[in-house]
Formats: sequence, C-alpha cells, structure tokens
Amino acid sequence: MNRVRLLVFNAALGALDYRVPDGMAVEPGSVVIAPLGPRQITGIVWENEHLPTAEVPDAKLRPLLAALPVPPIRAQLRRLIEWTADYYCAPMSAVARMALSSGQALKGAKTAIEYRLSGQEPDRMTPKRAQAMDALQGEQGSIRELAELSGTSEGVLRGLVNGGVLEAVEVDLDRPYPRADAGHSLVELNPDQEEVAGQLVEAVEAGKFAPFLLDGVTGSGKTETYFEPMAQALRMDRQVLVLLPEIALTEAFLKRFEERFGAPPVVWHSSLKSSERRRAWRAIAAGEAQVVVGARSALFLPFARLGLVVVDEAHEVSFKQDDGVRYNARDVAVMRARFEGVPAILASATPALESLQMAASGIYERLELPSRFGSAELPDIATLDLTKHQPARQHWLAPPLVEKLQERLDRGEQSLLFLNRRGYAPLTLCRHCGYRFQCPNCSAWLVEHRLSQRLACHHCGHETAPPAACPDCGEPDCLVACGPGVERIADEVREVLPEARVAVVTSDTLGSPERAAAFIAEAQAQAIDVIVGTQLVTKGFHFPELTLVGVVDADLGLEGGDLRAAERTYQQIAQVAGRAGRGEKPGEVLLQTRHPEAAVIQALVEGDRDAFYEAETEARRHAGAPPFGRWAAIIVSSEDEAEARSAAKLLGGSKPAADGIDIYGPAPAPLSLLRGRYRYRLLVNARRNADLQKVIRSWLGGHEFPRGVRVAIDIDPYSFV
Repeated sequence: MNRVRLLVFNAALGALDYRVPDGMAVEPGSVVIAPLGPRQITGIVWENEHLPTAEVPDAKLRPLLAALPVPPIRAQLRRLIEWTADYYCAPMSAVARMALSSGQALKGAKTAIEYRLSGQEPDRMTPKRAQAMDALQGEQGSIRELAELSGTSEGVLRGLVNGGVLEAVEVDLDRPYPRADAGHSLVELNPDQEEVAGQLVEAVEAGKFAPFLLDGVTGSGKTETYFEPMAQALRMDRQVLVLLPEIALTEAFLKRFEERFGAPPVVWHSSLKSSERRRAWRAIAAGEAQVVVGARSALFLPFARLGLVVVDEAHEVSFKQDDGVRYNARDVAVMRARFEGVPAILASATPALESLQMAASGIYERLELPSRFGSAELPDIATLDLTKHQPARQHWLAPPLVEKLQERLDRGEQSLLFLNRRGYAPLTLCRHCGYRFQCPNCSAWLVEHRLSQRLACHHCGHETAPPAACPDCGEPDCLVACGPGVERIADEVREVLPEARVAVVTSDTLGSPERAAAFIAEAQAQAIDVIVGTQLVTKGFHFPELTLVGVVDADLGLEGGDLRAAERTYQQIAQVAGRAGRGEKPGEVLLQTRHPEAAVIQALVEGDRDAFYEAETEARRHAGAPPFGRWAAIIVSSEDEAEARSAAKLLGGSKPAADGIDIYGPAPAPLSLLRGRYRYRLLVNARRNADLQKVIRSWLGGHEFPRGVRVAIDIDPYSFV
C-alpha cells in the first residue's frame, strides 16, 4: 500500500489521499498524522471504495508524517461510523471524531506525576489550605485536576507541594484495571429470571447478532438477569458495553456490579478527568477493559473483542442526542451489535413503542419478567382528582396526599414526590406591572432557583441573580413566583411536615457521580424521609423503605402536543411508581390530576399497559407516525432573524415532490430563539419505504446559504421545540 485515503476531522475537506513513505506500515483503520498546508492533522486510513473522492496523481501526493501508536480502528466500527453518518445525515468526520474521543490516548504509553496528601500538616494553615486538604482526602491527580476538585487555585496547591503536604507520585497512565470475576458472587435467580438468563447466555455463547427486548416490570430483577450473559462474556474473554441514560445512575450500578463481579467496571462519561479518559480508551482499544459502563458516547469506543451490548432503561429520551450528530443511542447500539455480530439487550419496564413494534414484527425477541423479585408486589395506584380535593391557596399537595405523607413519617417509612420541573418556580413576574423575566438568548422564561439564589434558563444555561427591583417599572420587592418546581414542593413539605427530613433530587443537585453516591447512601441509611425529585428519580434507585409515591402533577407531560406526550407520561409515571414497595412492605402511588378520565391515567390506575400501548399504536398507525412512518426535522437558524426566515423560505419554496413524502412548513420553531439564534423548522413525514435520507440530501445539497445560517437535520426527532 503506497497510497492511502484518509478520513480527516473536517467535513469541508472531504477525503484526502496521501503517500505512505518507505518503512511505514499502515492499514485500513490506522490513525495517522498527515500534513495539510503548514499544519499537521489527524486522520484515519479508510478503504477507497467506502470513501470515494476525486483521484489525485501519485506525483502530487504528500507523504504521511507518522502512524500513531494505537490499534487500528476495526472494520466493524468503521462500518458503524458509515451507517450512522448515512442514516442521520451527518458528516462522517463528525461521527468518527467520537471514536477518537481522547486526544491524549493517541500519544502512546507514558507515565505522569500526580499528587496526593502525604499526611503532613502545613507550617501555616490558611482557610484555603484547610479547604483544599478537606476536599482532597483520598484523591489523587494533577495539580490542575486537584485544583478543580478542591475549588482552590493551583498556587495554593503548589504551596502545599513545597511544604510537603502534597507528595508527588509517578503513575503509569496505562496501569491495568482490576479484573472482574464471573464467579465472584453468584445470585440465586427466580424461575422467570433463570429462563430468560439462560436464553441470553446461549446467545452470547453463539456469538451471533441477536437483538433482545428484556421487558420486565419495575423491581423484577432485570439487572441481575442480564448480569448472567455478562458473566458468560467474561468467561469467553469478550468485552461488554453497558449504556446507562444518566450519570447519576452510574454509582448505584457500579455498587451492584462490584458486589456481583468483585471489581468495578470501567466507566465512561463526560465527568471523567482527561487522564481517566485516556486510560479507559487505551484499555478498551487493547481489549483489556472487560466491562465498560457509560453514557451514549461510549457507543463509539474502539472495542477490540466486543461480545455483548446492553442498553439499560432503553426507553429513555436522554439516549437521543439533540445537537451535533443527532443520533439515538438505543438504535445505534443495536446496529453496533449487528456489525460486531453479537447479542444486544434492550432492558426496560416501559419499552418504547418502536421497540415493542420491532418485537411484534419478529425483528427483536421479546423476553418478559412479569413479576417482582422475591416477595415484593407491585404498588396500588390511585388518582386524586384535584377538582374535588383542592390544595390550599399557594399550595400544590392535596390534603389526602399530605395525610399519606404524615402516615409514612409516623411509621418511619420513606416517601417520594415527583414533579418534572427543576427549580422553585417556572415563571417569575412583577406583581406591580406584570413584567416577566425572560432569557435574553432564548424565547423561554427564566426559572427561579432559590437553593442557589439565581434565575436560570434551562435551555442555554444563562443565569442571573434575582434583582432587588423590577427592571421594567423599578418597583422594589415585587417579584412573584408563579407555579411550582421541586424546590417549592420541598418547601411545602417542610411547612406541612416540619419534622420531616427532605431531599431535593434533580440534575442540579445530583450533577456528579459523587453527589449521587452521597444521596444514595443517605437514603439507604434512612437519613431522608421525603424525596422530592424530577425524572432523575424515576429510574434505577432501589430504596426498600420507600412505600409512598405522590405524583404532584400527572397532567404536566400531556401539555404541548408532542407526538410522544402520552407515551412519555406513561413511562415516567410507571417508572416513578415502580420506586414504591420494592422491599417487603407494600407500596402505594397517588396521582394528582385534573383529568382522571384521560386514557393514559386510566391505564396507569388499572395496570393495563397493553391496552394503552395498543391504543397508542393504532393512533400512530392512523397518523403515519413512528414506528409506521418516519419523521425528520429540518431546523434553519441564524443570529439574524431576517436571514433565518429568508433561508427557511428558500428551502420551503424548493420542497421536493417525492412519492410517499410530505413536507410541512417552514414555521417558527416553538422555541423560536435558542442560544441567541432565531429558528425556523420544516417537518418531513415519510412512509417507511420512502428513501427519506436520499431525498433530504438531494434537497438541501442544492442550496448555498449565507455563512451565518445553519441547517440542522434531525432524523427520528424526539424534541419538537
């Protein structure tokens, strides 16, 4: 091979050909450094037939500079990159970038100096030094990383180094991870679990692509069941990938995994330090990382010997990426398993309608766990009609729910209140002139957060301190909070149950694995009486003493006309209801609603999931909506509103007349201003057999837009804002 084609990480450049100098060995998948003008760029060697480009004469080819000391990206992962780029209409370079997600990992084996507390006391103690020493107990890392952990400056830490309080340690950045043992602690399964686990183990042994939908009620022991095929993969010296939808769930999973296998798995998520990402990436590529537990980006890691893919809580919306490459990790995980020729397990108590339809059509094999593990029973679910049981003025908990909370408190049991709204109140206005606090970057209201004393936008992250006076009329002390968020509900609980110990659980309060671990420890030690949380508490947590769940506003998710509104509402409430009664004590769930007759509410109360899904399936079939039709959103945006509108009209005026495809719009997006960009949207509805991606690429490829205009394509969208 004296010339090669590179996939480089710049979509505008396309594929580039280079000459391989004498003495350099490369193959498809090799990661190399190549010259580009005066710069040096990273690229992946790719097969010519998979990456067509204009031929360049041999005489004009520049030589590669170096082959990086990492294993080549395997053909299976290269095919996944191609498929993802094609299906989601994304640049291949953007997808491939996710496979090389640790730049440090590409530089080869190395050691580094890290620091840890030596046990000595400083000659002179200052508040900052004391803060650093308290925060760094049991921690080790670079000066920069320790500064971030401790909330102090690097100068403070270097002073501790000079004083001998922090000692230097040379570490091998590629040191091996502890080995998991498939037989460390065997779990006794019930007959249902044994039967399902046996089928999954056989699939791992067969080493062929086999997609499974593991459909088990909350508390049925799905995790223990899929641990068995994981154990079989370990016995066969194959690697396992487990995807979780939230970082906050990782800590609980790690504990259960270590109890079963005697060592923690390798983790992969956005909170990892750069040295941790480097170590994990290289261990995965070398085949030494046995089990990897991660967020959706772990899908594109360069596994050497993948033997099983598991997607836990597979219905979760957070598996869909909403910017950059807008892929659905649940679906791409199945494709990763297909290209690797290994089984894929989608585990959920409330599967996505698309997954159920794939099972009904025979594409997925559905395995069921219909009852809870051990003596635990599913909780009783009832409604509280808010038109008959009205809460007191400026309160949101109906009297019967307050009584139930008091009963649990008196019995020493725990309760959970669910409301999918972060912060204190969703809207803040001036009682004098009616001024509403709106985000300057988005067409959204600022949400009041009293715990952190800020007004925040949940779309762009803009924050500001609550002003002393109205910025419009100047009236002091005039701000009024409208509606409840979880912080306001927590305040109400403290008011009506002053002796209760209350915890607020949201992505704001559990933003790191460490915070999640601290919350779990407190809850399991029964240091918390009432948990008030958002969707973060609807999954993964197991508290045996939690016997009451109250859904503060069961109607909230049905607002807005989202295609999947009813399905999401059912999933969220069924999942949060599943937190009740997971131990020996029976559970009870109360749904506060103004529409107890709504089909989704009735299905929850009657426990008739199948009837709800059948009705939802027929409604989707009639509308030609997923899974019976296909959707795609085209979002046109610019910092100049007129420019965005003009570009959207240009696209709308050139809609292709393709058989089986309807295009609606353009119209201002529901969130018409987001992060300072004005947004217009076109919606494409296509029959299943229409070549949706080909039509979209042909349509958009015929236009050139001003530099300030961005056109984003969202295949199978989950967000309609």
